[in-house]
Amino acid sequence: VQLQASGGGLVQAGGSVRLSCAASGRTLSTYAMGWFRQAPGKEREFVAAIRWNTYYADSAKGRFTISRDNAKNTVYLQINSLKPEDTAVYYCAADSRTAQAMSVMSLGHGYWGQGTQVTVSS
Repeated sequence: VQLQASGGGLVQAGGSVRLSCAASGRTLSTYAMGWFRQAPGKEREFVAAIRWNTYYADSAKGRFTISRDNAKNTVYLQINSLKPEDTAVYYCAADSRTAQAMSVMSLGHGYWGQGTQVTVSS
């Protein structure tokens, strides 16, 4: 399984960005798919996940929306009202457990994609 993340870039504060993560190699329609991010000098943190339901980190509630298109084997992350502190490398992942279980997913579990950089300028 390969996960290909895209959609990052340089965005002004207050703007929006939509990240995409396309899976290939197998159909992941029954898997939980999610997003993590890692800011410079910080640990990777969970952002949001989706399977039969959605699950968000407290810090992501309100401005982040995760969605998926099973026909395209793709998961999306819409981020609105971007803040400089949203600057990070965003990683997508897939896991056979629940969306909530993805919040504690380790790097050695499931499938991980390469990151896409989001830089928010003030």
